[in-house]
Amino acid sequence: MSKYIGNGNCKYNISYHIVWIPKYRKRVITPKVEERFKILILEKIEFLGLPPPVIDCMPDHVHLFIKSDTNTTVSYIIKMLKGYTSFILRKEFSELNKYKALWAPGYFCESIGNITEETVVRYIKNQKYV
Repeated sequence: MSKYIGNGNCKYNISYHIVWIPKYRKRVITPKVEERFKILILEKIEFLGLPPPVIDCMPDHVHLFIKSDTNTTVSYIIKMLKGYTSFILRKEFSELNKYKALWAPGYFCESIGNITEETVVRYIKNQKYV
């Protein structure tokens, strides 16, 4: 990832570690769902004009590490990602269709300040091995 994003005279180095869960923390993120989920996230992030994120999934939660600019709020990014992935995944995977909502309404988000980007990326990538 490049260190800064933005245009003109403004450059930003704003990074977020985001975690969200399926509704009722159901273990619905199977390997096939995860594979498609990651593609959908990359599509939507590109549409939003943001750099590619680091993504990893567990059966009952999702981790993202994203960079943003101050013109795109983290709440808007999450709303777009959760809405888009829920709509498409429930359409493509009939077993998810039984849920009125795929994702729980909340999320965890922390801005990355006192630790390095590499530390967060390593943490996300090693979740499956903990």
